[in-house]
Amino acid sequence: MKLTLGFSPCPNDTFIFDAMVNGAIDTKGITFDYVMEDVETLNIWAEQGKLDITKLSYNTFIHTASQYALLHSGSALGVGVGPLLIAKQPLDLANIADFKIAIPGVKTTANLLLSLAFPQAKNKTEVVFSDIEARVLTGEFDAGLVIHESRFTYAKRGLHKLIDMGDWWEQTTHAAIPLGGIVIQRSLGAEIAATVDSIIKESLAWSWARYPQLTSFVTDNAQEMEEDVMRKHIQLYVNDYTTDLGETGRKAITTLFEKAKQGGLLKENMPESIFY
Repeated sequence: MKLTLGFSPCPNDTFIFDAMVNGAIDTKGITFDYVMEDVETLNIWAEQGKLDITKLSYNTFIHTASQYALLHSGSALGVGVGPLLIAKQPLDLANIADFKIAIPGVKTTANLLLSLAFPQAKNKTEVVFSDIEARVLTGEFDAGLVIHESRFTYAKRGLHKLIDMGDWWEQTTHAAIPLGGIVIQRSLGAEIAATVDSIIKESLAWSWARYPQLTSFVTDNAQEMEEDVMRKHIQLYVNDYTTDLGETGRKAITTLFEKAKQGGLLKENMPESIFY
């Protein structure tokens, strides 16, 4: 059986999927026709139902859960892993309604968190996540919502943190931050979903067994990133929740769905279970 699979070129994703897409482990009769794209492209494709299995933002999953079911492995959740709102100089968040803000995508969980915390922040423009720092530095935007490796690079570039959206979420909900997950088409059925889940866990275990060594699949696909930054990225976003969400992880995701509904950002009827 061949299944289509989408994930990002970021080190956390390539670290997770390396072994299963490159033939390093037994994939139980399944081959994966994979594509790497930025998260917002994957989000758009998820809304179109384009891929069998895909990484997506939890903000997109809340709108696609009738078609896709969430796998228990492969997710990016955690504490201290949230997006940051940064600027060229300190700004008063009381005036955020006047800010011109670069965001990594309307459908990202980062934007969902910003929308929940600051519903008055309406002047937002989608920018490829890796370009946000530079475009804030040029003055094109007053502020930028950064994700991924930008957590480790913004200060070196002379940018200031206005607020850590992860801190806001954790203090507000006392839950881990659900950023991105791995979902599978519900039409494939629970048996195939469970098999894919087990393959992802084995693929991740294969990568951890070789860590801190990084394969060329990780290093070659990272975008202008030094290896120490790649490792920081992996250590932050690949954790126990990635191996298995567990009860705490599933509760965090449920909380995100509830907050989105309370904030008027989720109007669709949800399936009985968001998992396979």
